[in-house]
Amino acid sequence: MGYIQSKEVLNEKGQQYHIACKKGDVGRYVLLPGDPFRTDAIASFLDDAHLVAHNREHKTWTGKLDGVDVSVTSTGMGGPSAAIALEELIHCGADTFIRVGTCGRICADSFEEEGHGVIVTGAVRDEGTSRQYIPIEYPAVADRAVVEALARAAADLGHCFTEGLCQSKDSFYGQHDPDSMPEAHALHRRWKAWEVGHVMASEMETAALFIVSSIRGCRTGAILAYETMNDPTLDVACLAIKHLIAADLRRENVRGA
Repeated sequence: MGYIQSKEVLNEKGQQYHIACKKGDVGRYVLLPGDPFRTDAIASFLDDAHLVAHNREHKTWTGKLDGVDVSVTSTGMGGPSAAIALEELIHCGADTFIRVGTCGRICADSFEEEGHGVIVTGAVRDEGTSRQYIPIEYPAVADRAVVEALARAAADLGHCFTEGLCQSKDSFYGQHDPDSMPEAHALHRRWKAWEVGHVMASEMETAALFIVSSIRGCRTGAILAYETMNDPTLDVACLAIKHLIAADLRRENVRGA
């Protein structure tokens, strides 16, 4: 039995309704920042990059890395818009994704000064979007090949990223101002649980991306910079895509031999 794919919802131009792209507009490999303005910086790492579309919070560029089409699309903030972007990119033919985002720190290990951020191996599903897809007991895990590519890229470049877990939430202010919430007690209790459980980072999109990717039969990983985006995070993400391109080419050559 194959993977279940979602139905396409198109605009009057025959493009995906939210990202305003169609088949052929994006590469197999896609980098996924949250911020549409960050796509411009990431596109500068690509050869011959051109702007494909900018609709709502979703801005897409396509260029090349090592001669292969690679795209960057912003997901916007939170699980709902991230899941929409991923679904529609899959409709356009993409199947390999790296979230490139920022995060807050949680456990003690995340506060080590030399650390640039986290290569995410799995995500706490502390959000609502993924529950619309599959029961909460189903784990949100990164694709192993993407994690390995990110870890190898970080080692190649000499940048310090820890492999670990993140918490994906729906409320930014639930983290940053929990005492103003009627659920303050529960928010503090849950945050302590993540801290004791060695969860490294807190953000808002990764769990939804991992769940959608797993259900749709795609590969997704994530690399998160602490607090603000930094050059090492972008460098590692782009080199990881190159490693994935090379590994996929070797695999195709073996199959064709």
